[in-house]
Amino acid sequence: MFEVLVYVYENYWRGDACPDAQHLERKLSSVGFESEDILQALDWLDGLRLASQEIKWHADDAASESAHAVLEPSANSMRIYTKAELDHLGSEALGFITFLADSHVLPAAMRELVLDRAMAAPGGPVSLDDLKIIVLMVYWRFGEEPDALVLDELCDVATLDRVAH
Repeated sequence: MFEVLVYVYENYWRGDACPDAQHLERKLSSVGFESEDILQALDWLDGLRLASQEIKWHADDAASESAHAVLEPSANSMRIYTKAELDHLGSEALGFITFLADSHVLPAAMRELVLDRAMAAPGGPVSLDDLKIIVLMVYWRFGEEPDALVLDELCDVATLDRVAH
């Protein structure tokens, strides 16, 4: 499934530029992806679309104090993970999410979307490489590109070969 998501990320500029599910399914099939991977990825992308609409709905509802609290948690607030989240995501993925959030490059609403989509990923615990793809797809869905250093971190699969700058 993650290979399909990478293909979609690389070939469609933004989430709203992605074709409808039927057209995308035909395209992915013609490229050579397995039908099971395609169906999993399409289901996952549909969940991303639905969840991102919820976030946009809350963001558009500026008059609602509760919607504001969802998007802008208190500076003293803390995200507590459920046992299911801890088990499915694993310490490496949760550490990376915490790093992105503490670095102020993953706002609370996007963090929750990343968590939602990571929980929807098959298997577990989610590998760090798969989590990075999920984070990229969340940025992609909103038509945003992370800044260059974050993008470098998200796209850096071979961290052992990394040269310090």
